[in-house]
Amino acid sequence: MKRLLRMSFDVFLATITNILGWFLVGLLIDNNLINMTLLTYPLYFIICAIHCICGTGANISAIRDKNKDSVFSGFVIASILGLILLGIIIFKIDDYILFMNMNPKTYKIFAIYAVIILYLRLLLKLTLTKLYYSGNNKRANRYSILFSLISITSLVFASLITKDQILIIITSLVPTIVFIAIMVMRVIPVGHFKIYLRKCIKYDSVYLFGEISMFIIYLFGLKNSFNFGENYILANSFVSLITETQLDMIGATKTAAQVDIAKNIFSYKEHIKNSENLGFVLFVSSMVMALVLYPIYKVDILYTAIFFGIRIFHLIVYPIYSSKITFIQLEKSAPEATINKQIANILRIACSFIPTPFCVGIGLLVSTLYHLLYTNISVKVHKLDLEMKKAQT
Repeated sequence: MKRLLRMSFDVFLATITNILGWFLVGLLIDNNLINMTLLTYPLYFIICAIHCICGTGANISAIRDKNKDSVFSGFVIASILGLILLGIIIFKIDDYILFMNMNPKTYKIFAIYAVIILYLRLLLKLTLTKLYYSGNNKRANRYSILFSLISITSLVFASLITKDQILIIITSLVPTIVFIAIMVMRVIPVGHFKIYLRKCIKYDSVYLFGEISMFIIYLFGLKNSFNFGENYILANSFVSLITETQLDMIGATKTAAQVDIAKNIFSYKEHIKNSENLGFVLFVSSMVMALVLYPIYKVDILYTAIFFGIRIFHLIVYPIYSSKITFIQLEKSAPEATINKQIANILRIACSFIPTPFCVGIGLLVSTLYHLLYTNISVKVHKLDLEMKKAQT
C-alpha cells in the first residue's frame, strides 16, 4: 500500500497541478482559461502512447531482455517523437482550437504553453518510470514535488505581476525546462543506442493502443459534448475537476502490477487489497471536493450525478481488470490481451459519436463492463494462477 501511495502521489501531483494551475490563472487573467484542462486533455494521450513503448516497454525490456541500453534508447526515441508530434500541434494550434469549438483569440497563447508543458511531462514520466523500476520511489516523489512546485508557482507568480501572456509563459517555462534538463541528466543513464522496439511494443501493447484510442475518444467525444450547451459543459468540467485526479491516481495500480509481474513477485490478492484501500480514499476525496466546490459552480445535479456515477464505478473496478489484463499480456498472450483491449476501445469510440452530451460517459461504462467480462473469462479459460509469490514458494 505504501509503494502504491507513492506511485499514485506522483500522478496526483501531475493532475492537480494542471487543474489548479489553470483554475488560478483563470481567476487572475481570464475566466475562460479554466477550460484549458478540457481543451488540451485529448493531447495528453499522445504522450501516454509514446510512454507505453519508450517508458514502460523499455524498462521491462531492460529487466527481461537484459538490455541495459534500452532505457536510454527509449528516452531518445520518445524525446524526438514527442517533439515532432506536439510540434505539429503547436504549428496548427488555431485549427485545433477551432476543431474543439473554442475561440483561438482567447486560448492560443496559453494553448501553446500547455502543449510545451505536455512535452516536459513526457520527459518527467520517462524519468519517473526509470526510478519506479529501479525501486527509487522516494526519489521519484521528490522530483514530482519539485516539478509541480516550479511549474505552478512560476505560472501563478508571473500571472500576478503581469497580464502579458507571452511574458507569463516564458517566465514559467525557463525554470521548468532547466529543472527537467538537470533531472534527466541525473537519472537517465547514457548508453549506446540499442533497443528491441518490437518487444517494447509487445510488453505494453495493450495500453499503447488503448492510449491511441483514448486520444480519438476524447478528441471527438468532447467535441460532440461541447455542442449541447453550457449546462452540460459546466457539469462535465465540474465532474472532471472532482474526479480526474482520482482516476489518474488509480492508474498507479496498473504500474504497480506491471512492475511486480515483470519481476515475478505479483500477488493478486495483495494487489486488490491495497487497491481497494486506495480506491476508498480516492472516493472520499471526490465526495469532499464535490461538497466544497458545488456552491461555487452550482451545476445541474442530474447531469452531474450521471457523469459522476459512471466515473466512480470505473474507479472502483479499474484495478480488478487492469491487473488481470496486464497479467494476461505479460504471462500468457500479448496479442489476445491487445485484441480484446481494442475491441473495448472500438466500442468506446463508437459511443463517442452518439448524439448525446453523455457520449463519453456511456463509452466509458460500456468499455469497463467489457473489460470485466473478458478478463474474468480469460483467467478462467487459461486457468491462470495470479499468485506468483505463492508459485515461487
